[in-house]
Amino acid sequence: MSIWTKPAVMVLLAVSAFSQETVLDPASSFKINFPADSPVTLVSFDLGGSKATARGGAVVLDLNSGLLLRNGSGKRIRGVTLLVLAQDFTPGGRGSVAVPALDVPPGENFPVRIDLRMLRPLVAGNGPLVQVLLDGVLFDDLTFFGENRLNSRRSLTIWELEARRDRKHFLQLLEARGPDALQRELVASVARLQDRPRLDVQISRRGTLPRPANVPATVYEPDRQVQFSFLRLPDAPIELTSGLATVSGNEAKAPSIDIQNRQNKAIRHLELGWVVRTKDGAEFLAGTLPADVQLAANGKTRVVDEAALRLNSRTGARVVIDNLVGFAHSVEFADGQLWIPSRAALEDPRLARLMPPSPEEQRLVELYRKRGLKALLEDLRK
Repeated sequence: MSIWTKPAVMVLLAVSAFSQETVLDPASSFKINFPADSPVTLVSFDLGGSKATARGGAVVLDLNSGLLLRNGSGKRIRGVTLLVLAQDFTPGGRGSVAVPALDVPPGENFPVRIDLRMLRPLVAGNGPLVQVLLDGVLFDDLTFFGENRLNSRRSLTIWELEARRDRKHFLQLLEARGPDALQRELVASVARLQDRPRLDVQISRRGTLPRPANVPATVYEPDRQVQFSFLRLPDAPIELTSGLATVSGNEAKAPSIDIQNRQNKAIRHLELGWVVRTKDGAEFLAGTLPADVQLAANGKTRVVDEAALRLNSRTGARVVIDNLVGFAHSVEFADGQLWIPSRAALEDPRLARLMPPSPEEQRLVELYRKRGLKALLEDLRK
């Protein structure tokens, strides 16, 4: 399907001529490009206050738009990923929107928000300023539709497995100990989320981060090699045996981790949690390290990543990295099967403090906060 009636180059010319914010015209600047056999169809869309601003040789696009989509399939939809393109090969020209924790029956409409800032060269030829493509749809039977350019099949499936794990946990708690115990668990989940340490984390997959403005070179500490320690999850199919990264002040880069496959089947992808411990003893989940691997059954490999991260305190206090901690976050086997940590593993106090709740747990907590315990019980029992 396509919504596009005028050449978008006119919008570009208008932005260039006035060098000011220009409200995007949906007829000329936005194109929804779903395949003809898509199980998801467009009902309507609204660009809201989306704007384009000329800056030097580029156009900055502030997208604040909403799509109303319909499930045109015969299955329930559990997750959707959209690929948003302003320019496919330009830095800042590509973005995505993933919506997990859905439960959309056949024939029902559902909203998707697109709130992104993107860049596009000022002179980019004729065509829409923004294209929205369907990267993937995950159904309740774990089948998938889409191009999967963003590996959304894997991420949507992991979110769905987490949702099933967490719903089962809450339902078992309800049946074994009653509504009061479930309520206490949700209150504890809210408290953990609010108590998680908060830092601003910058991550570069290319190994370098720009030096902050007005910070002299003398402030930077010399590089040093820091060994990883590891959180060991009993049910994990891999064991992290050793690892190093380069640390300087509030920055860490170039992690290298040795891994042992504990299973009798090969692994093709894994994701490792990357935890940073500061000099004052605080720990933060800084992100994850994804890696495509060819790890044979019971074999060993080394994951080497060019990633770099920088931690900044929101209060302005100086942050100094003291130690690094890693753990198995998810694993994809060569046969397509996926592993995620069990709920029992997440009950470990240290891991529970570090790991954010799954999208489904966040949805259930928000449902409880807005509509109360009765609405939550109805949702879990459906």
